[in-house]
Amino acid sequence: QVQLVESGGGLVQAGGSLRLSCAASGDTICISAMGWYRQTPGKERELVAAITNGGNTNYRDSVKGRFTISSDISTNTLYLQMNSLKPEDAAVYYCNAHTGSTWSECRVYYGVDYWGKGTLVTVSS
Repeated sequence: QVQLVESGGGLVQAGGSLRLSCAASGDTICISAMGWYRQTPGKERELVAAITNGGNTNYRDSVKGRFTISSDISTNTLYLQMNSLKPEDAAVYYCNAHTGSTWSECRVYYGVDYWGKGTLVTVSS
């Protein structure tokens, strides 16, 4: 299994920056992709950014040019650098890990999504 713990959320002024971190533990070798999602009350959870083990990234249109997703394999840590924050970026941000590895020892985890408990980002206008 995979455990995910987010950190780095907080209160920032519009235009400010935050760096979110997600520490992954457990069977991290089975992870094929990770991402950041966010959710506000009454709205669906939405993808913010994702990254594969191969380094390919994907961003929500509204954060392109402002957010950068990265990972440090050596520490099993996922990051989201958020710059030029806007009030509409305020949300609970969740770390996601997808187990898409076809390695034989990962078969039991294949196709599973793991989630952290979230970290709150508040942006003042």
